[in-house]
Amino acid sequence: MDIIRQPAVANMFYPGDAVELGDMIEGFLSKITPTLPIPPKAIIAPHAGYIYSGPVAASVYAELIKSAHTIKRVAIIGPSHRVAFYGLAVPDADFFNTPLGNIPLDRETIQNLISQNIVTLFNQAHALEHSLEVHLPFLQKIYDNNISIVPIVVGDATTQEVSQCIEAIWGDAETLIVISSDLSHYHPYNEAKQLDKNTCTSIEEYSIDAIHSENACGYIPIRGLLHYAKKLNLKAKTLDCRNSGDTAGSKDQVVGYGAYAFI
Repeated sequence: MDIIRQPAVANMFYPGDAVELGDMIEGFLSKITPTLPIPPKAIIAPHAGYIYSGPVAASVYAELIKSAHTIKRVAIIGPSHRVAFYGLAVPDADFFNTPLGNIPLDRETIQNLISQNIVTLFNQAHALEHSLEVHLPFLQKIYDNNISIVPIVVGDATTQEVSQCIEAIWGDAETLIVISSDLSHYHPYNEAKQLDKNTCTSIEEYSIDAIHSENACGYIPIRGLLHYAKKLNLKAKTLDCRNSGDTAGSKDQVVGYGAYAFI
């Protein structure tokens, strides 16, 4: 019998109704005009509730529409919010479910990562984690459920450990890397704007040490991507940088969101 990881934040971070969810994503994407010459090989996108971060995430997901018939495998790497642990965790599951249906896991790749001691099996890290889940409906809409995923939750890990994992998954043009992270948390609007602007510059300039827990909750996955992408001389480009005060919240204490493409 297949093991299916059920959604933890449907009806909270995004609509639990398939039609409403699909319409929301299509609405976000329809407002974006892609600007990159080629689809990105890796992206960084936010993971908050869709009314807050969905418009920002869409700015980079829209760039992937051109790769809709190319991508077959997506590695999604995000920080742990619920469970403290060391290293990188994968689940014992065959599918992740969302209101848009089941999305299969690439069990072969996951087993290879386990056999190389790059990741460990730890279901608890995935059970309630939203940092990966919120990306799945975007991917399902863009790739019409014709992909498999490699979901990885990152605990207390080093830049090198994440970089090694990304290198092992990187593959060819059929593989996409998605790094999940929000930016600064709970600063006044103008202060957050400046903090997040500085973070965008740090990502574009590959200033790995400048990315830390105060300016990005997914700083460890981001550092890992920067470490490996720098070796390949990829160009990092900021596509959008806003906060909850710009999208759907008050401006007294905001959360920052950025969308980045690596080509």
